[in-house]
Amino acid sequence: MGKIIAIANQKGGVGKTTTAVNLAASLGVLEKKVLLIDADPQANATSGLGIDVETIEQGTYQLLEHTVAPTDLVLKTSSPNLDLIPAHIDLVAIEIELVDKDEREYMMRKAIDALKEIYDYIIIDCAPSLGLLTLNALTASDSVLIPIQCEYFALEGLGKLLNTIKSVQKIHNQDLDIEGLLLTMYDSRLRLSNQVVEEVNQHFKALTFKTIIQRNVRLSEAPSYGESIINYDAASKGSENYLSLANELIEKNASK
Repeated sequence: MGKIIAIANQKGGVGKTTTAVNLAASLGVLEKKVLLIDADPQANATSGLGIDVETIEQGTYQLLEHTVAPTDLVLKTSSPNLDLIPAHIDLVAIEIELVDKDEREYMMRKAIDALKEIYDYIIIDCAPSLGLLTLNALTASDSVLIPIQCEYFALEGLGKLLNTIKSVQKIHNQDLDIEGLLLTMYDSRLRLSNQVVEEVNQHFKALTFKTIIQRNVRLSEAPSYGESIINYDAASKGSENYLSLANELIEKNASK
């Protein structure tokens, strides 16, 4: 039985999609069978794995509409053991279309339930909002991983996200856990980066991953080539960081 992990933060630019793509690719390299679901209308996870968004005819939109069998939406990627359910800009409309539907918060959970038998991990890249798309992802997930950038205002909005998670736990998904807080965009030369690490560990040490994702030029370049950092530059610091995160995740879940 696979584990479903949502990568969520309503703040943009925190390394959410970078984490979704590269964690999924790293888990695949470590011989786990992985499915990445792009639940962000910007479709950056889709293009970041080399899929031309303009050619997408069906994906997460149809998954939530329940108009196509989930297994028929899965695309193979060039990354080992990593499959993708892609997104397209038409996903923007889904929140409006789901509003009047019964049990609208459970559309993703119902759709991907059977996929848990096929994959070791299902990673959901959420939109940078706390709307119906993200609510569907949290309701469908076993846990949520929260990227936090090591920059000014890093903790801004975290309280709101944690309150949303509590609300989802209370009303829609009592089994939802916090997988952990992941510090991203860390630059050891900056005093501010070190202050953020210190502050997050002070308040959330038990929830924070030991692995920290460092600022890395190769990590920033990889999406423009449609590749994960593992495929683009396996020897880079970014690749090393995400493989470390994947190992930490596997070890953490093996001990449960």
